[in-house]
Amino acid sequence: MSSQPTAVVFAYHNVGVRSIKTLLARGVHIALVVTHEDNPAETIWFESVAALCKEHGIESITPADPKSAELMQRIAAIAPDFIFSFYYRHMLPVDLLALAKRGAYNLHGSLLPKYRGRVPVNWAVFHGETETGATLHEMAAKPDAGKIIAQTAVPILLDDTAYEVFGKLTVAAEQTLWYALPGLISGEYKALENKLSEGSYFGGRKPEDGRIDWSQSAQQVYNLHRAVAPPYPGAFFEQSGHHFIIQKARLSNLPAGNLPTGLHVVDNVALGVCGDGKALRIIELHCDGKPISVNELKQLTGAA
Repeated sequence: MSSQPTAVVFAYHNVGVRSIKTLLARGVHIALVVTHEDNPAETIWFESVAALCKEHGIESITPADPKSAELMQRIAAIAPDFIFSFYYRHMLPVDLLALAKRGAYNLHGSLLPKYRGRVPVNWAVFHGETETGATLHEMAAKPDAGKIIAQTAVPILLDDTAYEVFGKLTVAAEQTLWYALPGLISGEYKALENKLSEGSYFGGRKPEDGRIDWSQSAQQVYNLHRAVAPPYPGAFFEQSGHHFIIQKARLSNLPAGNLPTGLHVVDNVALGVCGDGKALRIIELHCDGKPISVNELKQLTGAA
């Protein structure tokens, strides 16, 4: 067995960048990186795996289909010790995973078995969780279903947005991988069962899923806002013939009185009144694609 293990890495996003750096720091030779072409329709607020590979002289490719015969042949020729997936957006076929002589591992952004599947950070915030984390696990036929190698938890504070939690998870992912790698490389590690019956699976989210239902409780609406706040598409609603997107908000202590649900201006404060009689204090709001001031909002809503 060579002293320097070889890996093929599937990676994207900040977790991909930090994890590749962690592999290099632990002395893993990365023979090939498979990443994604950036989508011009997507807000690219994260670091580039392709740019990192260029900086380090690592070959990177962006095949549209990770199930292609050409990619299989390429990885088979490398005969890697490990295959890693770090925020890569496609499932990898089992026959590809089998090409890794010493195992195939994925970093997932939740405390498995909770929040298996897509966009786990956004779902955890949406459901009002108070903690989440990063999990390194064996890859299997089902998504996020393999045995657990290591986990690191992070808190979700009351006002944390998904973007803020994702920043914590990027660090947690790096820590999880850093401390797990010596055991993986030496073969001396203990895998834990991933008890799927105790967890949950969630699919992807679309921008339309950010539509606000003001009849819900203020906490539910606030959780939705936090889950999809910028740089994600944002929680939105229509009122008085205009399209609004909440950029920044907090739960309000101001009494909503007997106001109907929806957007109001009370004492020069923009409020989103909810079904439980409580409200969100809206700090930054866009109307029809542009920022709107409280004074402008007063004119729109007819507030005194």
